[in-house]
Amino acid sequence: MQHLKRNLLSVALASATMMVATGAWAQSTTTTDPATPAQDPQATPQDQESVAKQQAKQLQTVTVQGIRVGIEQANTIKKESTSIVEAISAEDIGKLPDISIAESISRLPGIAAQRVGGRAQVISVRGLSPDFATTLLNGREMVSTGDNRSVEFDQYPSELMSGVVVYKTPDSALVGQGLSGTIDMRTVRPLDFDKPVYAVSARYQDNSLGSAANAEGDGNRINASVITQMAGGDIGLSLGFSHSDIPIQEEQTGLYEPWQLATRNGIPNPTYVTDGAKALRRTGYVRRNAAMATVQFAPIAEWTSTLDIFHTSAVQEDTANQFEANFNYNGNPDPQTWTPNINGNGTLVGGTLTNAYPLVRGMYNKREDSIDGIGWANEIKLGEVNLTADVSWSKSHRDEMQLENNLQLLPNPQFDTLNLSFGDGFATIQPGRDYSNPGSLFIANTIYGSGYGKTPKVVDELKGFKLNANFAAPFMTSFFSDVDVGAHYGTREKSKRQPEGNINLGAQGPTTIAPDLQYGLVDLTFAGVGYIPSWDVPGAVARYMTFIPGEDASYLVPKAWTINEDITTGWLRANIDTTWGSIPVRGNVGIQAQHTDQSSSSFYWDPFRPVGQNRVPFEEGKSYTDWLPSLNLAFSLPHDQTLRVAAARQLARARLDQMRASFEFGVNTATLDPAGSGGNPLLDPWKANAFDISYEKYFEGTKGYVSAAFYYKDLRTYIFTESRAYDFTQFITPDVIPQPDTNIGQFTAPYNGKGGYLQGLELTASLPLEIFWDAAQGFGFIASASFNDSNITIPPDPSSVSSVGSQDITLPGLSDEVYNLTAYYSRAGFEARVNQRWRSDYIGEISNFAAERTLRYVEGEDITDAQLSYSFGEASALKGLTLLLQANNLTNSGYRTYASTKDRPLENIEWGRTYLLGVSYKF
Repeated sequence: MQHLKRNLLSVALASATMMVATGAWAQSTTTTDPATPAQDPQATPQDQESVAKQQAKQLQTVTVQGIRVGIEQANTIKKESTSIVEAISAEDIGKLPDISIAESISRLPGIAAQRVGGRAQVISVRGLSPDFATTLLNGREMVSTGDNRSVEFDQYPSELMSGVVVYKTPDSALVGQGLSGTIDMRTVRPLDFDKPVYAVSARYQDNSLGSAANAEGDGNRINASVITQMAGGDIGLSLGFSHSDIPIQEEQTGLYEPWQLATRNGIPNPTYVTDGAKALRRTGYVRRNAAMATVQFAPIAEWTSTLDIFHTSAVQEDTANQFEANFNYNGNPDPQTWTPNINGNGTLVGGTLTNAYPLVRGMYNKREDSIDGIGWANEIKLGEVNLTADVSWSKSHRDEMQLENNLQLLPNPQFDTLNLSFGDGFATIQPGRDYSNPGSLFIANTIYGSGYGKTPKVVDELKGFKLNANFAAPFMTSFFSDVDVGAHYGTREKSKRQPEGNINLGAQGPTTIAPDLQYGLVDLTFAGVGYIPSWDVPGAVARYMTFIPGEDASYLVPKAWTINEDITTGWLRANIDTTWGSIPVRGNVGIQAQHTDQSSSSFYWDPFRPVGQNRVPFEEGKSYTDWLPSLNLAFSLPHDQTLRVAAARQLARARLDQMRASFEFGVNTATLDPAGSGGNPLLDPWKANAFDISYEKYFEGTKGYVSAAFYYKDLRTYIFTESRAYDFTQFITPDVIPQPDTNIGQFTAPYNGKGGYLQGLELTASLPLEIFWDAAQGFGFIASASFNDSNITIPPDPSSVSSVGSQDITLPGLSDEVYNLTAYYSRAGFEARVNQRWRSDYIGEISNFAAERTLRYVEGEDITDAQLSYSFGEASALKGLTLLLQANNLTNSGYRTYASTKDRPLENIEWGRTYLLGVSYKF
C-alpha cells in the first residue's frame, strides 16, 4: 500500500510540471455564497483581526459554488500572502467534514497527526513534536487539557471553526509564535455577512467493530449555527453549538515493555524477551458539547468591537476488558518454562509457556475535560493611527478517575499453558483454560494486587492583554508602507495533582462479581483468547473494595507541581509594499523582545524529618530576555510566479512537565554520594535560526498552482535528559543517614544542550484537470509530499528504561516522509472526494500506565477517507439541503508501536472503520 501511495503521488506531482510543492497550500472547501465568507490564511498578524472581513469582500463577486471555487479562493489567499502559511476554510457554516479540527489540519502539507483512541489528537509541524508548535484561537494562545502546552485538537469540533491558519514563518507582531509553526483556529465574524444565515446538520455514525460489553457501536453528531445582523448592520451576532456522541470500540494486543536481554527457563541466553502479554477489547464513548458566540459592534467606521466566547466540555468513559499473562512470575509451585521460537535476530517470537500466571482485568477510565475562553478585541482608528486592543482569558480543567479490578481463577490460583505468537499483526495468546465463566473468576490479591486507582487533576489558566498601533512609516516611505508597534503581557499558571493508591479487598475477601454488575462476554478471538467477561468496574470497587487515593506517600510527592510564567512581549515591525526595479515586493521586517519570568513550586520527600513533616515544599525559577528578529519578503515575478524568502530567530518554551520543581533525592549507601532526579525550572527555551524559501507558479489566475518550499532550522539549543553534577547542600541535614562524603552528586533532569539542524523540502500541486483537458471539468487533485531530515540525536534517558533502547535516537515526532493526496469531483451540486495521507515511521511520545511520557517507535500510518455529497440547487424546492455519506479509515489502518526493531512489537491497535450518513440544511 505504501509503494502504491508513493507511485500515485509521483504521478500526481509529475503531472504538475515537475515543480510541485507546498509552502502555503490552503486546503479550502469554501462556498461562494456571498453570505458565507471563508477565513483568509493570507492574513499576517498585522491584519489578523480583519481576515474574515477581507475574505467576505473578495467572495462577493463569485457566482459558483463548491470545492473548486473554494480551492481557487485558497490559491488566491496563498498568492497574496506575505508569510508562508497553510490554511483550511470551511465549505460552508458547520461543514468542515471532520469530527475534530485535528483531522482537517492533518491533511495540510508538512503536517502530520498522531492518533489517540482512533482520533487525530496532536499535530506535528515540519517533523517536530507538538511541543514545538503553539496553538491560538482567534489569535489568542489557548490552554491545554494535557500535561503540557500542546493542545489536544480533538477538543475542538470542526463545525464551530470557519478556518485554520498555520503560520510556518513568523513575524515580529505574531504573539505566541512557535518554533515549528503557529496554528491559529478561527471562528466566523458575523459582520462579514450581508444577510442572516441559519444552518443545522445531523449525522449518524457507525463503527465497523460493532457493539460490545455495555457500549454501542454507533453514535451521532448534531450541529446548529446562527449568524445575524441587527441595528442596520451595526451589530452582528453568531452562535454555534456542536454535540457529538462517539463510540469507543477498540481491539488491541500488547506486550510488556521493555524488551530485554534476559535468561528464562528454556530460553537460551542471550535472547530478547518480553515479560508479559495482554489482549483487550476497549469499549465506551466520548460525549462532547461545544458552543461559541461572537458579538460584533461597529457603530461607526472608526470603531469595531468584537467579543468571542468559546466553551467545550467532554466526557470520555471506557473500560478495557483484558486478558493478561505474566511471563516472569517466580511464585508458582512449578517454575515457568518455555518451549520457545526464536528468530535470527535473537528475539523471542512465540512458543509455548507452561505455568503462566493469567489474569482477567477490568481497566476503567473516566475523563472529564472543559475549556473556556473569552476574548475582547477593539479596533479603533484615530486619524492616521489604527489601534488594536485585545484582552483574553482561557482556562481548562481535567479530572480523571482510573480504576482496575484484577480477577483470577480460584479457589486456588490456576496456572496455565499458553501458546504464543508475536508475529506481524495481532499477537496471539491461546490459553489452555476457559476464562469465559464469570462464576469462576474472583477479585483477589493477585501478583498485581486486587486493584489500583488514580485520580489525576490538571488546571491550566492563561490571561493576556495586547495593544498594537499601526501608522504610516515616518521614514523611508518609498520602501516601508507602515509600521506596527505593540506589546503583549501574558501570564500562565498550570498545576497537576495525581492522587493514587491501592484498591483493597473489602471485609468479604475474594469474591466473584454479582450478575447485576455483569455486562456479558466480549470477544477476544482476534488474539486467540476466546471470550472473557466484562463488568461494571466502578460498581465492583464500590461494592467489594476500598479506595482512598492519596498524595503523601514518598513516591507520590513529586507527582504534584505548579508552573507559573509571566511573559512580556514587545515588537517593532516595518511593513513593506514597494517595487524593486520592475518587481513588486511585499513583506515585513522587525524585531520582537520577550521577557520571561518562570517559576515552579512542588514538594520533595525527606525521610529524615519527623513523621508528618516529610513532605517539604520547594520552589525555584529564573527570568531571561530573548530577542527575535524576523524578515518576510514576497516577490511577484512575471507569468504568475511568486518567490518568498523568510528568515527569523524562533523559540519554543520547554515542556511544562520538564519545568516542574518536583524531584527525589537520597544517598547511595555504597558510594556515600548524594543523587537525585526530577524536573528543572531553570530551563531555557528551544531556540533556532530559521530560513525559508518558497517558489509558486499559478495557472489561469488562481485556478491551480504548483509550489516548492525549502526550510532550514539551525537549532541552537535542545533539551536533553542527562545526569549532571549538583550541589545538594540545602537538602542534606545532620539527620541524613548515612551522611554523604560530599554534598556534590549527580542529578538527572532535563538540561539545555547543543542542538543541530532540521531541514526539509515540501512539494504541493493543486490542479483542476480542466486546465489540461476541457472534458475533465469538475475533476481535480491536491497532492503534497514532505521530506524531513535532521542531524539531532537524543541520548537515552538515564533515569528510566525506554523501549527505544540505549542508543541515541532521532527527534521525537519526526517522520522522514509525509504524503497527502486528495482527488475530487465537483459539479452541479454533486461532490466526491477521496483523501489518503501517509507518514513514515517515527518516535512517538506515549502516555504509559504511570501516566508519564515514554518513547516508542510508531509504525507509519496510511489513512484513507472518502466523502460523497449532493446539494440541491437554487431551482429546487429542496434548496439549501445537502445529503452526505462519509467513510473514515476505509482500510482499517491500525496503530502499531515497537521497540528497537519491528520484531519486538509493543502495541497493535485497531479502531475499525467509521461510516457516517448525514443531512444539513442552510437557509
